[in-house]
Amino acid sequence: MTRPGIVLFAHGSRDPLWRAPIEAVHAHIAEHQPELLVRCAYLELCTPDLPQACAELMALGVDHITVVPMFLGTGRHARTDLPELVRALQLNHPGVVFVVQSPVGEDPRMTALMAHIATETSL
Repeated sequence: MTRPGIVLFAHGSRDPLWRAPIEAVHAHIAEHQPELLVRCAYLELCTPDLPQACAELMALGVDHITVVPMFLGTGRHARTDLPELVRALQLNHPGVVFVVQSPVGEDPRMTALMAHIATETSL
């Protein structure tokens, strides 16, 4: 039986306020789906990084990790940096399945939501 976990993966910033939206997504999942184990991870400038967040999940028995790129599009970080990090994780943890979703900003539901928010004040 597999035990799933989710990592919300974002760029990172030294400004602690920048992290608030990512952490709000984490809190929302934790509140509405408490059975899911979720961690935030950052590419640079703050911690934890992806290996640290995955290690926390694996220490809790997680053996199927879905990495959710919290990016608006597939830029260099999602196209190059993230796959390299996940390849290294797969090599170091062959008993764990790692799945990388498309960036959240490319989901048609997110596109529709952003369009709605952008046009809301002009109505």
